[in-house]
Amino acid sequence: MKKGIITAVLLGFSCINFAQEKEVTEPNLELPKVSYLDSLKATFVEHNASNCIDERWMAELSNDEIFEEMQSDVIETDIDSLGNISYDLSTDLLKKRLAKLDSQSPFNIEYTPALESVIKVFLKNRKSSLERLMAISEYYFPMFEEHLAKYDVPLEIKYLAIVESALNPKARSRVGATGLWQFMYPTGRQFNLEVNSYVDERYDPLKATEAACQYLSNLYRIFGDWSLVLASYNAGPGNVSKAIRRSGGSQNYWNIRRNLPRETANYVPAFLATMYIFEHKNEHGFVPKKAPVSYFETDTVAVKKEITFQQIADLIDIPIEQIEFLNPIYKLNTIPYVEGKQHFLRLPKNKLGYFVSNEDKVYAYVDHLGSQKENIKKEALAVSSKSNVIYHKIRSGQSLGVIAEKYGVSVSNLKRWNRLRGNTIRAGKSLKIYTSKGSSYSKSNSSSYYTVRSGDSLYSIARKYPGVSANDLKKWNDISGTNIKPGMKLKTKG
Repeated sequence: MKKGIITAVLLGFSCINFAQEKEVTEPNLELPKVSYLDSLKATFVEHNASNCIDERWMAELSNDEIFEEMQSDVIETDIDSLGNISYDLSTDLLKKRLAKLDSQSPFNIEYTPALESVIKVFLKNRKSSLERLMAISEYYFPMFEEHLAKYDVPLEIKYLAIVESALNPKARSRVGATGLWQFMYPTGRQFNLEVNSYVDERYDPLKATEAACQYLSNLYRIFGDWSLVLASYNAGPGNVSKAIRRSGGSQNYWNIRRNLPRETANYVPAFLATMYIFEHKNEHGFVPKKAPVSYFETDTVAVKKEITFQQIADLIDIPIEQIEFLNPIYKLNTIPYVEGKQHFLRLPKNKLGYFVSNEDKVYAYVDHLGSQKENIKKEALAVSSKSNVIYHKIRSGQSLGVIAEKYGVSVSNLKRWNRLRGNTIRAGKSLKIYTSKGSSYSKSNSSSYYTVRSGDSLYSIARKYPGVSANDLKKWNDISGTNIKPGMKLKTKG
């Protein structure tokens, strides 16, 4: 049976130092054993189940670094004090282009020195980040535009998600705003985004976009001006109303800007600068990579039983990191089942077809594993307590499923720990196995260092360690910028 190729993101376990390791062998077996998982998958209906989202593209879609840059630009920069920025773009040419944008847009796009400064700063310092965002936008913008058109919201509002989250569905601001559209908890609940112990729908791109369109439509009914809508989306309608009163009743954004909070005073210029650069990317020499897949090349199925990401990964041979990215709303890597309410699993369309074609066997496997609560705890331990290692010498006839069952770990983890792309293993070779604390194979030593791999950033590394930020890594490792190189060892504890 044709298997999908696993390209899971390696978690850097090879850099962990251990006090002692041991090799575990077992007596010769007369007959090869087959795990329940292997025997079940052997009966799956054939399906074209190749992956639609490769590892590098998935990592780009969830990159924290660009979000941090955008937050810094909007929150910390005093754009009125930037002064004259050296960049090859004349003021007269910029005025003409802005006037043309203004004539084609419902937004009030006026030339101001502050806006010119922001545009030139972005062009000069953010070209690489903006090219990456242009590629990522091809993944999300078709979906955004469909919903914006449904609510009669200007299509240019799609650029708002760039300023809000840098198109990172897992983005979380310093004050707790969350997701592509940066909803705070009360506003999310106001627009029916569910938040509970299992689920946070503010992270769901589709549902959050629907909620954002509703919220923006409501704000337009209040203010009747899209520039003021943008300001109120950031600062809240109350603060914009106060700024209007303090400005003598003017409802022109540029007239009330001085009476808005600094972040909001920067916010609309950042939005307009982003719009300008996207609309004139060719004139400024931007060459974004083509997105290999769009959001519409994924689809959903309602789950019929509580199921974990690990179980899905094992059954349909898909990296668990890909399931996490496509299903960011599930806090515990578990899709709950609640009578009377549907919860959905999103997958690349090919993988979804494979799942649906074998759905009865998928749930048979879930039933086989017994109590879901016990399995959730087991998977949580496997993820959080990989601080002890042993080696298993493969015997003739053994499969990954048999070995996984022997040590109480998952097949996906075995593949990840040993950098295996497929299911083929050879007798005589050894497999590295990480065991959880309390296991009979457990050791007590743990590491506080991480070895940098190709494609890593300080932000992606920090995400691997709860409670650790990119700034912590900089401080602990005496790093002043953001540049790191493969092979470097970074302290992950203070």
